[in-house]
Amino acid sequence: MTLPSWRDWLFSLKAFAASMLALYLAMALSLPRPYWAMATVYVVANPLSGATRSKAAYRVGGTLLGASAAVLLVPLLVDAPVLLSLAVALWTGTLLTVSLLDRTPRSYLFMLSAYSLPMIALPGLNQPQEVFNTAVARSEEIVLGIVCASVVSALVLPGKVDKIFSARIHSWLEDARHWAAGLLSPAPADSAAVRPRLAADIQSLEHFISHLSYDAPSFRTVSQARALRGRMSMLLPVLSSLTTTRQALQKRSDGISDAMLADLGDISEWMGEQDAQLSRRKAALIQRRLGMQTRAGGKPLGWSELVRAHAVARLQALVNLWLDCRQLQWNIAHPHDNLGWKPAYRHWPINGKARHVDYGMIAFSSLIAAAAIFLACLLWINIGWVDGAGAVIMVAIVSCFFASLDEPVPMMRTFLWGAVVSIAFTTILLFLVIPSAYTFEMLVMMLALPFLLAGTLFTRPQFTTIAMMLTVNTATFLSLQGAYDTDFTAFFNGNVATVAGVLFALFFNKLVRPFGVEMAIKRLQKANWRDLAECASPLPDAAHARLTSRLLDRLGQLIPRLASGEPNHIHTAFGELRVGFAALHLQRALGHLSDNIDVATRQVLDQLGRHFQHQAEQGRTRPAPTSLLHSLDSALALTNGAGGRQAQLPIVLHALVELRLTLFQGAPDPARPGEPTTQGDAA
Repeated sequence: MTLPSWRDWLFSLKAFAASMLALYLAMALSLPRPYWAMATVYVVANPLSGATRSKAAYRVGGTLLGASAAVLLVPLLVDAPVLLSLAVALWTGTLLTVSLLDRTPRSYLFMLSAYSLPMIALPGLNQPQEVFNTAVARSEEIVLGIVCASVVSALVLPGKVDKIFSARIHSWLEDARHWAAGLLSPAPADSAAVRPRLAADIQSLEHFISHLSYDAPSFRTVSQARALRGRMSMLLPVLSSLTTTRQALQKRSDGISDAMLADLGDISEWMGEQDAQLSRRKAALIQRRLGMQTRAGGKPLGWSELVRAHAVARLQALVNLWLDCRQLQWNIAHPHDNLGWKPAYRHWPINGKARHVDYGMIAFSSLIAAAAIFLACLLWINIGWVDGAGAVIMVAIVSCFFASLDEPVPMMRTFLWGAVVSIAFTTILLFLVIPSAYTFEMLVMMLALPFLLAGTLFTRPQFTTIAMMLTVNTATFLSLQGAYDTDFTAFFNGNVATVAGVLFALFFNKLVRPFGVEMAIKRLQKANWRDLAECASPLPDAAHARLTSRLLDRLGQLIPRLASGEPNHIHTAFGELRVGFAALHLQRALGHLSDNIDVATRQVLDQLGRHFQHQAEQGRTRPAPTSLLHSLDSALALTNGAGGRQAQLPIVLHALVELRLTLFQGAPDPARPGEPTTQGDAA
């Protein structure tokens, strides 16, 4: 672990200054719980100003929604504690479901409103007439903390989202170029370690783009960021297809010519070009050379020639995609020196908004959270624990925070240790240090060192959650007021309630969620197989963008979970993505082909769909059937031998080659039209 940089210290200083400002103003305004304003600053703190503003806006909305629900429910159900407990549990479960369904930063609004209701409603049950005042005070303190955090973040050396986004884009493209360079070199290098990171990083870019809308100089920047993310997503199947095609050519004695090796080297060198204008001119020259290698007519091609033609087509797609990525990267990094942009890659709808959603697991996770809250409420009611409301609140917070994880128990355990450390630290501050503070300035000096140290961890993704736990919990446990008035008994009972609530949520989840990432992988795979079967079924054109987007999104969810397992599983996941794209290419060509090719293509799609439907029903991977291989070879022979000017023939031919290379890597060569099948070199 490296020492904090000056940027880490700057962010920590800004967050601490905002928290002290919020605490001072809350005390000056005589708000009942000024420490809520202080804690709120650390909840919304983010090194990026746009992210701070977006999170702040959602926190205000979530707080107001939860407070409104408390004002409505408590007076109605205060005399029926079981019904009130059920209402709180159902509210939390329902809003948590909405939060999990919305995978944008906006989901924070619904998650906060999910646990804001128990935070406001439960502590005031002994005085239900005060619930409105409590809700108003809670909202005022949170809004005050948010305003302080936003103002300080915006005025003091603001961290711009567009700059960080540009840095992330540069890092991603460098990883992609590393994969391409290893693939295009005369001696291909293994880049398997890069692929999972590329797929996972694509997922995180969506959150950056959402924050970018709060910080971007123009709407065009956000629009171009979305277009860039779409093209970056398409680079994954193109590079994966090139990897498989190159491996197939490597196995053949007549596979890769010297001319193709020269083209590969030129493309690899061109991908490192940083000048946008020069890159565009060189791309035109490369595309012209590649175009000269494509089939212009004549006799049917042999299998080696088909694979080489397929490689050339993928290289053309790679050049167009990379050119678009570099142009968009330049425009985002230089919004005031925008070169304009006309997409070079137009072949496929790549900006679809469809995402993979596991409704079953979301419903299960929300049900578990609601059940934990309801059971904790019943336990509190039956034992009559005065401070039991604090335990129920912690059950709600912990259950909501970690509901989206495949295995929430490890993070709950970390949260528990964070709470214990905060309690120990707070005890020292509250009873040994703070009593010596006779002025607000002295209080600030005493709090500076611990909070500044903890604040430096926020900027490191692996420590962000821990830093938030330490700062928010410590600020809350301190319960700072306008005057020092601490009751050790109340302090002790409140901390016991906190630990008890986290422990209850931890053991409850450990009991009812014994499965983990393996279950998530199986469900993702089955959903993928169902979508692949749908790709091979008759579809309206409007469904293609939806399936494309969902396949790419699911790959981003699946690859990080597979990263710790067998590398072959990752290879299979990329292969299935290519199969889906090939099936959609064939679907788009149907109705534009001669009758015999159209019938043969439909037969391929029908058998492909049945194969993946059987996999989904059985829940396990099965080898592709021999009947599908025969159908592929028949369709290849007909398409390869067809004359005329059918515009869709090259697309169909490349899709069939892709399917054969992916599903039947060890099969004998298909026969040239008019020739018997041979047992030549396998591809």
